[in-house]
Amino acid sequence: MNYKLEIAKHMAPLIEGMEEAEILEGIEYPKNKEMGDFAYPCFRLAKTFRKAPQIIASELAEQLKGLEFLESVEAISGFLNFRISAAHFAKTTLEAVIADGADYGKQALGTEKPVIIEYSSANIAKPFHMGHIRSTMIGESLKRIYDFLGYKTVAINHLGDYGTQFGKLIVAYKRWGDDEALKATPIRELLRIYVKFHAEAETEPALEDEARQWFVKLEGGDEEATRLWTLFKEMSLKAFGKTYDMLGVSFDSYAGESFYTDKMPEILTLLREKGLLKKSEGAEIVDLEPYGMPPALVTKSDGSTLYLTRDLAAAKYRKDTYDFAKNIYVVGAAQRLHFQQWFKVIELMGYPWYADLVHVDFGMVSLESGALSTRKGNVTFLDDVLEKAVEQTKSIIEEKNPNLNNKEAVAKAVGVGAVVFQELYTSRTKDYTFIMEKTLSFEGETGPYVQYTHARACSVLRKTDFTANDATGVDFALLSDEASRDVVRTLSKFSEAVVTAHENYEPHTVARYVVDLAQKFNRFYHDNAIIVEDEALKKARLALVYAVKTVLASGLNLVCLEAPEQM
Repeated sequence: MNYKLEIAKHMAPLIEGMEEAEILEGIEYPKNKEMGDFAYPCFRLAKTFRKAPQIIASELAEQLKGLEFLESVEAISGFLNFRISAAHFAKTTLEAVIADGADYGKQALGTEKPVIIEYSSANIAKPFHMGHIRSTMIGESLKRIYDFLGYKTVAINHLGDYGTQFGKLIVAYKRWGDDEALKATPIRELLRIYVKFHAEAETEPALEDEARQWFVKLEGGDEEATRLWTLFKEMSLKAFGKTYDMLGVSFDSYAGESFYTDKMPEILTLLREKGLLKKSEGAEIVDLEPYGMPPALVTKSDGSTLYLTRDLAAAKYRKDTYDFAKNIYVVGAAQRLHFQQWFKVIELMGYPWYADLVHVDFGMVSLESGALSTRKGNVTFLDDVLEKAVEQTKSIIEEKNPNLNNKEAVAKAVGVGAVVFQELYTSRTKDYTFIMEKTLSFEGETGPYVQYTHARACSVLRKTDFTANDATGVDFALLSDEASRDVVRTLSKFSEAVVTAHENYEPHTVARYVVDLAQKFNRFYHDNAIIVEDEALKKARLALVYAVKTVLASGLNLVCLEAPEQM
């Protein structure tokens, strides 16, 4: 039962001039659980009733008494405080979880609306380092959340496979490339020569001109430039595939910047037809000064295109191809101005769907050793971090549970999951520092802690052979202790947490939810013996354990973690 909705339904006839939806929006959770399960502030009703909020709350409380699902309704300091019957709360919540299983909490908000989510967008020939984990995992989590809520998602990895950097790489490869090293460790060799290019260019500026010339050749279809570009791309995708497999990330499309090469002339023609392009020192721009932004550079003085040109072409192609309801771009906060500029250009071109373009930005991740920089070679490969996390997890398993089945699979699920969870537990708008020791902890607000809680619930159920089919005839009134109530209350909030995450593009809402549920369950587990002689009490508590196991697994999946049954 949606108790907020039930409360709003019963309040609506008592408040003249206020719709049920408006009342529903005002119902909140008390900061102190001792005040009840739900609260409604009556201050906003003072003008309507022309009475003090406390008097309004008292009168409404009297009228709402006697509802079947309420244990009490009280007027406290101008608030209406509702406490749900423990038996009713447990029955409606646990029965729903057990009946729906992995579908518990799903809502048909999307009704198959197409939503494009562009994320990861790795740069060809550059290392997949720790700085890339943010876009990759925020995007993958949003994809799963939107799928869960009924949207038809299209996951796109808009590869950085075009641009002047390829001119730089071609120059660097021709001057300093080592073919044997390229075959053995392609990304590391390409990084080495890329870093060398920037070091040499500081004393030999002509290298930059040479690189620009090679990129112009690439745009013009030069055979040698195309051959090397293809080689770099194929090697990079093979290396990226290994990382994506470890992370459990997949895409529907790898159409990168190069895919839109033949689609840019149409965009340039449209911009000219609408009189939006202006010449500026040989380049072409869209003047955005009237909108408080610097000009948007569309073509350089040498005629080559830029990111903005390709982004415009990509947006139009996607609208024509998918007719998206929303196109979400998971890209760092440093690119905020870029997105503001080209979203405005789309609007100036007369396309109403500019309003459906969403930039989901995020802060930076750094290491304890400092910020990451590809140009300077100060990078930490994500593969190395994931492999180290898996190895350290193996050591922990060998120490604490050496006889565990499937140790390799569990070590991978927990080690990789730990890295991913630390990323998603942090609000995406904040910068954070990655610390391996904190990440792998089985205590506190970490991935391993939640996974271990799930495994603990599975262990209890295994010992009793309890399944969903056994959850019949449960006396839910036996779950009236405060620890049980806390778990039930938290289980009931799962769908709301997922919807909030989707509305705010914030996977950390779900990550924090599963930590909260795990903490509440472990308190229940500590306070209550589960396998007891009283069969009715044992069945009621096992039903709660089963519900927690089910929701933890769903929540972990939404934040891209596996839910091991043994650890």
